Amino acid sequence: MTKTEIEAAAFRRLLKHLDERKDVQNIDLMNLAGFCRNCLAKWYTSAAAEGGEALTYDAAREIIYGMPYDAWKAQYQQEATPEQLAAMNNSSQL
Repeated sequence: MTKTEIEAAAFRRLLKHLDERKDVQNIDLMNLAGFCRNCLAKWYTSAAAEGGEALTYDAAREIIYGMPYDAWKAQYQQEATPEQLAAMNNSSQL
C-alpha cells in the first residue's frame, strides 16, 4: 500500500468510528480534541479545492456525517449542557 492509500484507509476508519459514535457530540469533540465533524468537512472541502476539485461544504458534510447534515442534526444532535458550554468557553479563551 502507498502512504496515500494507508492515509485514506485510516480516514475511512475514522469516519466509520464517528458514525458508530453518534452519541459523541461535536461540542464534546471540540472540547476534548479541538476539532469536530464540521472541521473535518471544512478540511475535506479545502483538500478537494487544493486538488482542483469543486466540492461544496454541504456536500463535504454529507460525506463526513454519512447523511445530509440537517438530517443528522435532527436525529442525533443534543442540546449542549451547561458543563459542555462552560468547557467550550474556557477552551476558547486559551
